[in-house]
Amino acid sequence: MTLEFEGRVALLTGAASGIGRACALELARGGADLALVDAAAESRLAEAENLLKAAGGRVVSFRADVREHARAAQVVEEALSRLGRLDILVNAAGTTADAPLWEMSEEQWRLVLDTNLKGAFSYTQAAARLFRRARSGRVVNVASIEASRGRFGLSNYSASKAGLVALTRSAAAELGRYGVTVNAVAPGFIRTPLVERLPEKVRERAVRDSALGRMGEPEEVAHAVAFLCSERARYITGAVLTVDGGQSL
Repeated sequence: MTLEFEGRVALLTGAASGIGRACALELARGGADLALVDAAAESRLAEAENLLKAAGGRVVSFRADVREHARAAQVVEEALSRLGRLDILVNAAGTTADAPLWEMSEEQWRLVLDTNLKGAFSYTQAAARLFRRARSGRVVNVASIEASRGRFGLSNYSASKAGLVALTRSAAAELGRYGVTVNAVAPGFIRTPLVERLPEKVRERAVRDSALGRMGEPEEVAHAVAFLCSERARYITGAVLTVDGGQSL
């Protein structure tokens, strides 16, 4: 097996579970050392750290809420200090707080926008300062197919993911001259803790809407993320790769 990420360091937000953890495991299997960021309980973060250490690389973890802007720069600098470099950033932290527009509170709106969009901005900004000096780097943002369509009760979530796509493209335009690529993946319904807590009828409808007739797995998104982080994707930037089993057809 070729270790295509050997000698590289990846920082991943939302890394304690779901798509974030699957991406971390995929990169670790490719030889990368990891910096994990998550707001989960210490026990869950430690569980993820132990799992990923078993894959063979160095792993450090940081309990941090991505909504805290100043914390992002601190985490990136500490990861650099402990691991010696930073080559890859995967912004996978995300949350939901669904409600019809006329019932949605400001707190629900801000929670989702600050986690899904502001968090990605904060960590991309912090990493970009290093990547510009190094004149290389990979950023992959985990967006959603909901960025390009409307769904009842998802005004905050869809807005955050649409903003994330726009952030991806603008960052790609700004950082390309420094050898940095910035891309996104847009998953459909993936078997994650966020999706599992949705009503059964919602999940059944998503499966019916999928051309492949099933829910996706976090590992299937992780394969796409790893590709965009690799040298095979060195001439791809500003792109959004849909991983939804045909749900948005």
